[in-house]
Amino acid sequence: MMDPKEAAPSGPHDDQLPAESAGTRPETRGPRLASVVVFVHDHDASADFYQELLNMEVTVRTTTATLLVGHNGFQVYLRAVGPQAAHPVGHVGAQYVIWTADGPGDFQRCERVLRAQSDRVYTMHGEGFTVIEGRDPSGLPVLVAYPGPDEVARLEIISRYYV
Repeated sequence: MMDPKEAAPSGPHDDQLPAESAGTRPETRGPRLASVVVFVHDHDASADFYQELLNMEVTVRTTTATLLVGHNGFQVYLRAVGPQAAHPVGHVGAQYVIWTADGPGDFQRCERVLRAQSDRVYTMHGEGFTVIEGRDPSGLPVLVAYPGPDEVARLEIISRYYV
């Protein structure tokens, strides 16, 4: 009889896991973020903006919603809620999503997209990384960092997000 400690865990084996997960036991990895839902004022402008900024493919588009999918399978759902809907910053719930650029060239491309969309673009420097913040067509903050936390550990909290 096999010792339960030697039994293979259910699910993929280490040699079937993505490179960043190899050697990590599935039960210790924890959930990964798979999708983000963003409520927007102008559905068409927002869909075009996020498709360009995030370099994602539109897989479903209706008159009030769009599903964008990235090369890694990550999904962004955009849902039109009308031009008068409020976005209460400081209330309970997620306030910001920070994207990671794929490289220095991609970070520069993202900066160009953000600057073309809004004149409210800010750059913040942390220990070994940079974050650029702009606005989407609904005026929501959009942040892109480079390098990502998988390349440079975050050893500080940028004060702008908790002051």
